[in-house]
Amino acid sequence: MEQPEGFKVKGKEDLVCRLKKSLCGLNQAPRQWYKKFDSFMIEHRYRRTTSDHCVFVKRFDDGEFIILLLYVDDMLIVGQNNDKISKLKKELSKSFAMKDLGPAKRILDMSISRDRKNRKLRLSQESYIEKVRTKAV
Repeated sequence: MEQPEGFKVKGKEDLVCRLKKSLCGLNQAPRQWYKKFDSFMIEHRYRRTTSDHCVFVKRFDDGEFIILLLYVDDMLIVGQNNDKISKLKKELSKSFAMKDLGPAKRILDMSISRDRKNRKLRLSQESYIEKVRTKAV
């Protein structure tokens, strides 16, 4: 590593600068981002699941819950109360740049369909299976 142009000090050319913040594109940037996200969630009383540290759960005193699934920089939020979900999204947007894409239609190459009337949720990997099948032929 070398000192950047314009910051070299005579007699101290072998010294380098210490980064106080990880930079986008550096190997440690995703880890630093996750640590910040994890701290945010813990601060807001969400708990990481032991089986997957990218799944956060918060149970409320009234028996309701919110589950947040994190995948790289995408998230899926599931819960019973839209007001509580909206509050979480508002808090997240104060600390992180984010876009609300509305109700999820796809995640991890699975399609999501809802039948709210019959209270059913369907996940399908049909497109993934078709991709794998056509590659195998």
